Amino acid sequence: MVTAEMVKELRERTGAGMMDCKKALTETNGDLDKAIDFLREKGLAAAAKKSSRIASEGLVESYIHGGGRIGVLLEVNCETDFVAKTDDFKALVRDIAMQIAAANPTYVARQEVSEAILNHEREILRAQALNEGKPAHIVEKMIEGRLEKFYKEVCLLEQPYIKDPDKTLQQLITESIAKIGENISVRRFARFQLGEGLEKKSNDFAAEVMAAVKK
Repeated sequence: MVTAEMVKELRERTGAGMMDCKKALTETNGDLDKAIDFLREKGLAAAAKKSSRIASEGLVESYIHGGGRIGVLLEVNCETDFVAKTDDFKALVRDIAMQIAAANPTYVARQEVSEAILNHEREILRAQALNEGKPAHIVEKMIEGRLEKFYKEVCLLEQPYIKDPDKTLQQLITESIAKIGENISVRRFARFQLGEGLEKKSNDFAAEVMAAVKK
């Protein structure tokens, strides 16, 4: 029997789409190694090798939402100018920009989070766990588990994709690498929200972006 956990693991190891992974596991009677070979034979599991190649071309994309209330400036890299001009790559970059507008990440990847920030977060999480009355011997395990949730909230590549929450942004990019045939990487972004930091009436602009995306 092919389970959701098996499909998830195969997706993470190959970058292939969910339905492709499910089909591969079904065809190979749930054998993960054979399923990987099956996907490779179909040309659906080549993303891992491509991810090590240098990506220095690409696009700088701007996305404005809500009549100028939220703006995103984003750089996404690929290997060639040819791919940068394709509709598939442009659509991917646009989707990533919309993700940033809606989900408001702070970092591209967890490697960018400083040790000082992590230590501060650990102290907060430790205090929360102790205040909840959790036994001291399991507090550290709880902290690490909650740090994973923290990464999913603040790191773009680990956020659930707003158009398909069953996959992360990294999985979306990995699937695009397999489809397009070149390495793709998010280099940097900036997000601006009108009046951010100023005292004013609160509006949930991020929710508006998500609503617009799902229409």
